[in-house]
Amino acid sequence: MPQERAHDDTGRKPLPCADELKDLPPDGGPEYNRLVFEKSPYLLQHAGNPVDWYPWGEEAFEKAKKKDKPIFLSIGYSTCHWCHVMEHESFEDPEVAKLMNDAFVSIKVDREERPDIDQIYMSVCQAMTGSGGWPLTIIMTPDKRPFFAGTYFPKTSRMGRVGMMDLVPRIKQLWENERDKLLENAQQVVDFLQQHSSTQPGEQLTETILNTTYHQLSGRFDETHGGFGSAPKFPSPHNFTFLLRYGQRTGDEQALQMVEKTLHEMRLGGIFDHVGFGFHRYSTDPQWLLPHFEKMLYDQAMLAMAYIETYQATGKEEYARTAREIFTYVLRDMTSPEGGFYSAEDADSEGEEGLFYLWTPEEIKDVLGDKEGEFIIDLFNVEVGGNFVEQATGQKTGRSILHLDKSLAKHAENLDVTEEQLRERWERARKKLFEVREKRVHPLKDDKILTDWNGLMIAAFAKGAAVLDDPKYAAAARKAADFVWDKLRDHHGRLLKRYRQGEAALPAHVEDYAFMVWGLLELYDATFEIDYLKKAIALNELMLDYFWDKKNGGLFFTADSLEDVLVRTKEIYDGAIPSGNSVAALNLVRLGRITANPELEEKASAIGQAFSEQVKRAPMGHTQLMSALTFMFGPSYEVVVAGETNEKDTDAMLTALQQEYFPNKVTLFRPTEKESPAIADIAEFTKTQKSLNGKATAYVCKNYACNAPTTEIDEMLGQLKSGQN
Repeated sequence: MPQERAHDDTGRKPLPCADELKDLPPDGGPEYNRLVFEKSPYLLQHAGNPVDWYPWGEEAFEKAKKKDKPIFLSIGYSTCHWCHVMEHESFEDPEVAKLMNDAFVSIKVDREERPDIDQIYMSVCQAMTGSGGWPLTIIMTPDKRPFFAGTYFPKTSRMGRVGMMDLVPRIKQLWENERDKLLENAQQVVDFLQQHSSTQPGEQLTETILNTTYHQLSGRFDETHGGFGSAPKFPSPHNFTFLLRYGQRTGDEQALQMVEKTLHEMRLGGIFDHVGFGFHRYSTDPQWLLPHFEKMLYDQAMLAMAYIETYQATGKEEYARTAREIFTYVLRDMTSPEGGFYSAEDADSEGEEGLFYLWTPEEIKDVLGDKEGEFIIDLFNVEVGGNFVEQATGQKTGRSILHLDKSLAKHAENLDVTEEQLRERWERARKKLFEVREKRVHPLKDDKILTDWNGLMIAAFAKGAAVLDDPKYAAAARKAADFVWDKLRDHHGRLLKRYRQGEAALPAHVEDYAFMVWGLLELYDATFEIDYLKKAIALNELMLDYFWDKKNGGLFFTADSLEDVLVRTKEIYDGAIPSGNSVAALNLVRLGRITANPELEEKASAIGQAFSEQVKRAPMGHTQLMSALTFMFGPSYEVVVAGETNEKDTDAMLTALQQEYFPNKVTLFRPTEKESPAIADIAEFTKTQKSLNGKATAYVCKNYACNAPTTEIDEMLGQLKSGQN
């Protein structure tokens, strides 16, 4: 037996090096299980558990059939706090592992690699228990039919929550003695899944759904702290981007006020990392103070876009500044040398949630000195006894989360200094605190590169490049887009899901296609490089070929070639990230306008109709779709700029279009120095659109009616603004 290895600060065995890995037997040997051969950081966290884990695959299901054992399916992700807790309490425990290995064939799934599996079994858990979450625990037959569902289970039963030491023997006894009853329950669950995975198209959604959604959001708005509802509070950036569109469409000032209030309060609160930048996952309280500390790539992407659009709509620098800070964090900490973006950073370090981000007054004074330290302690509300309450114990830890009770501009007024002077003072202190914090034990970084989340980040950087006029953002978006195109497609040109340590693998889902198309469209809008538009069109065609529901409309979550899941589901709910169908609907409208192909717009409309009954029951849960509907219902615009590439007048006209807030618009650039530009092959209507008198010329069409061409930027913008409130 190999010598026992030293454990790291999480209590896990270190993983074998590449040479050692080659020498391990297929089951991982006595020190490891089969997960040791996987690439997912989450699965690798469990590779040293005494539980005989399998990855999702035929080997596990065949063994379950052969041994006549049920499957114990555990789904989580690498930065999930309660996943870590259950691992430590149950899966690392030899007694629990012995029971599990005797009773089950156990499978681990990373929900970020296989969201299709997670989606199916999460809906089972919600239906069977009334709630859900991670870690997700499912017990099912060898043919994947679930009969038991839950979330976190400790080792021993306590406070009304059953423990693994009681649960596992009970399930084993039922499987051996009352299997018919379990199988009957399992079939009922399968029937439920099949019934709920098939949508019947309803009536077309009308413009009234936008008003209903707005009034639902308005009714749940927290006027004191911003956001919607009480606690926990999630950012849900697609709520803001819808409200911005609704406010512009209707002239309702409250829509913009809700966005501004929320984004302002979030930036002041502990949900924002004031020292290192970027946003944490969500707030556990109404005032955005105490966050759950994990940082997700998708939150950075979606929030950056929300702040940028709010900057476009208001011109207020605080929103642009926050977007830049998000980008600074992502470029510094979440970007691979190859150009792709990493997935997440954990909440925990050294076994404690948030420890990396928290400060005591003494630590701050040690870094900054007594005088400056006291100033920063007061400015950022650092308390002697600490303001951070550990969620599991409800006790203060003596450490504090940095947060502001009002903006630096208002603090500057009270201090009788300029805002710029105060910002410079804080920036000097921040850099010193950051340098010291970097020497701490860092939270785990999940360094897998996911196609869908990279699509969102590409969209955000591209939007940042266009609106904030920063070439390094365009460079980041280009590099990531080229990386995905080169590394995350198979030999048929179809997307793959995940890249890590040189390996691209796993089937892509509809979100991978929809989000990458979004990113490529934004990248074309930022650079007007035709290659990115061509790639967006190509991926959109593949998505429709492999995911479209030809019977009822809408897009399935999985491709028609994927056979290892229980049912093919369709999803429209916009949760932590928007749904693939919602994003695809907006992509289809934009591509329909760009290519003058009405069939694409009809597909977008069919998505809304496919889910119309579900959307009408809970409009507030579908705000990304509402943004697509605002484009469909209009007013909307198509703008072609004809001019010479890189000429000052051309650049000025394109920049003006990018920086103003016109969300329901597509912009095409026709370079006049070319007799037959590539854009004319994609959008034939641009063939006749030439520059006037050698000057950059804008052709503005609104609701399918075109204005006279103009060489004046003010006139062009006036034509766009004429139909807005």
